Amino acid sequence: MTKSSTSGMTRRALLGAFAATAVAAAPTYSNAAGFLRGGGDIRRIRMYSGRTGERIDMVYWVDGKYIKDAVKEVNHFMRDWRTDQSKAMDLRTIDIMAASHNLLDADEPYMLLSGYRSPQTNAMLRSKSRRVARNSLHMQGQAADLRLASRSVSQMAKAAMSCRAGGVGQYYRSNFVHMDCGVVRTWRG
Repeated sequence: MTKSSTSGMTRRALLGAFAATAVAAAPTYSNAAGFLRGGGDIRRIRMYSGRTGERIDMVYWVDGKYIKDAVKEVNHFMRDWRTDQSKAMDLRTIDIMAASHNLLDADEPYMLLSGYRSPQTNAMLRSKSRRVARNSLHMQGQAADLRLASRSVSQMAKAAMSCRAGGVGQYYRSNFVHMDCGVVRTWRG
């Protein structure tokens, strides 16, 4: 028998405990007032894209430090799928998304509708809808439009608003919530 088997704790069990902690730990952002109280040591983001078919389930922050390679993967995942351009996403937005997801206690990953948007994509979307802002925070890598099948727009928005860390838009007709790290504000689209 190996030492790990004798102690009753195998490497697989240890990794399983670590993963369970990632699910249970509440992410925090130290500079955002009222973000989450009693936060954990791990931040995790889970999303899929209906546009690209890609999925991501990533621990991107551990013990007070962002994991550079994990953040790089999140940035690529949140790229403008129309132009295949990516931008470094503002980590505050990712933290808001992760904290909101944790508060919802949802098992499913977010469906990412829009993360980073190139100026060309934003202009195209703006020409089709008056609800698209000329200087959208999406173009700065500071916003995301998200959906959860198991939670309502209202539930998602309440979770994001409870973070008190940015803007929250409720889009009932299109069934998604906008989260950003800009000025704290809410609206209905």
